[in-house]
Amino acid sequence: MAYVSVYLGLGSNLGNRLRNIESALTLLDSRLGTHYTSLSRVIETDSWGFKGDKFLNACVLYRIHREEDTQAQCSHILRICKEIEQNLGRPVDTTYDAEGRRIYHNRTMDIDILFYGSEHIDTETLTIPHPLIRQRPFVMLPLQEIAKPSLRAAFPEIFV
Repeated sequence: MAYVSVYLGLGSNLGNRLRNIESALTLLDSRLGTHYTSLSRVIETDSWGFKGDKFLNACVLYRIHREEDTQAQCSHILRICKEIEQNLGRPVDTTYDAEGRRIYHNRTMDIDILFYGSEHIDTETLTIPHPLIRQRPFVMLPLQEIAKPSLRAAFPEIFV
């Protein structure tokens, strides 16, 4: 059976931030059916894209069974991430300004799919690799700690 590496970014700036990340990891382990393979250290960063409290951020790597329909599997992983965010107290709605730009807010939990193997996915609801990785030091710093050589080779434009 084939496996795929799935990299996720985690962040929290409300409540007990470390406990929120730990709870998210426990829920991800359960929902993805495996314990994570690698976890970066947790770092504290300023909010990005809005004025808010400081975040705790980390990146995590899961090796999961690769399903034949990549897009369906990624959509399923996205649903899992969104359900966990909501279970940990994040509101469901996303808000946008008059020009259609996303408005960022404080949150108990944020989980982003950063990579799914070496795949490129671009749908209405999901873009992989995550399009803002290079602009976000709170992602790049912990990601650098756990990125496998195969990921670096697949995406050299990200790991410059």
